[in-house]
Amino acid sequence: MDLFGNDTTSTTGQNDFAFPASLTEKYRPRAIEAFVGLDKVKRVLGKLVQHPKSSAWLFIGPPGMGKTTMGLALAAEMRAELHHVPSQECNLETIERVRRTCQYVPQAGCAFHLVLVDEADQMTNAAQVSLLSKLDATNPAPNTVWVFTANSTDRLEPRFLSRLHTLEFSSYGIAKDAAELLEQVWDSEAAPDAAKPNFQRIVKESNNNVREALMRLDTEIMAS
Repeated sequence: MDLFGNDTTSTTGQNDFAFPASLTEKYRPRAIEAFVGLDKVKRVLGKLVQHPKSSAWLFIGPPGMGKTTMGLALAAEMRAELHHVPSQECNLETIERVRRTCQYVPQAGCAFHLVLVDEADQMTNAAQVSLLSKLDATNPAPNTVWVFTANSTDRLEPRFLSRLHTLEFSSYGIAKDAAELLEQVWDSEAAPDAAKPNFQRIVKESNNNVREALMRLDTEIMAS
């Protein structure tokens, strides 16, 4: 088990090589409350889990802040059927295909669909326009939550943005919690007699980016 209660037992067969997961993958949060910082984001999404409804969301912020991972955690906690669309496939054809799928009842054990679109700021204009009626009352998909992630809104249509609830993923104010996380990871992963690095410095040099800080810590552990 890792710090977040995730099972890290290898599932490889006896003839397979079991490669250790990177720290960024091993300690990737699987639950909304497991994320470092993001207090407002966690409060809002926690209420959505308690009272699910069809809606559309924009997770906006710099890389490494957990936008996609939060979308996956939201789908898991809502027990929603996940439709994950990578940015390079987010075109008009894919949007229409996903929309048709969401017209049907979700798979067994699920009450909702959740469409997670990565790097939505890379979508084609045609894809954005096709989404307009699907994100409001004109032609909505039933029991469907849309989540779009983006690093910025520069390439997104104002009409498209007007249909989304925006949640900002900011690194502001998370330095202390991030440093505490790094120390917990170090205590679990490093040799008992290894000299601890300066966790606050690692977080600062990573600009409070938790993913980058974990990657730097991974290097420190290998060097210890």
